[in-house]
Amino acid sequence: MLVFASFLSFAQYDSTNTSSATLPDITVKNIDGEDVNLNSYGTNGKITIISFWATWCKPCVKELKNMNDLMEEWTEAYGVELVAISVDDSRNMVKVKPMVNGLGWDFDILLDPNGEVQRALNVANPPVTFLIDTNGNIVYTHTGYVEGDEYALEKHIKELSEPKGK
Repeated sequence: MLVFASFLSFAQYDSTNTSSATLPDITVKNIDGEDVNLNSYGTNGKITIISFWATWCKPCVKELKNMNDLMEEWTEAYGVELVAISVDDSRNMVKVKPMVNGLGWDFDILLDPNGEVQRALNVANPPVTFLIDTNGNIVYTHTGYVEGDEYALEKHIKELSEPKGK
């Protein structure tokens, strides 16, 4: 049974979403306590990666570390931005900012301690990654993380950034 449970914890799900789902109109706080409306992402002319994570989730932290290592290159090549949404509860929320600072992450970190955004986007357990096009549509979803998933994500980013008709 333990082996089966371990297997499930690493299960992954990929989805290329052809519907016009968009980010919900929900305001949350960033790690500096400022209000941020979630649906402002993806409508600013940039491709946006939204990653749900938690301080206690080792695959989440590994995924964000690996994406952080690629962000300078991705921003230059594709004009992409990364937003990480912490799903830590109110007890663990105090760990988020010190961890982010300690890891030197230089992307937007939002806080969802009550799970409002998580529920709105049907996120059961992190890590879950969404890719948002420049029109604010959710075009790709990936659940779980194994080393190298960031390169599969980059393929989808590249497809979004290529001019249509080519």
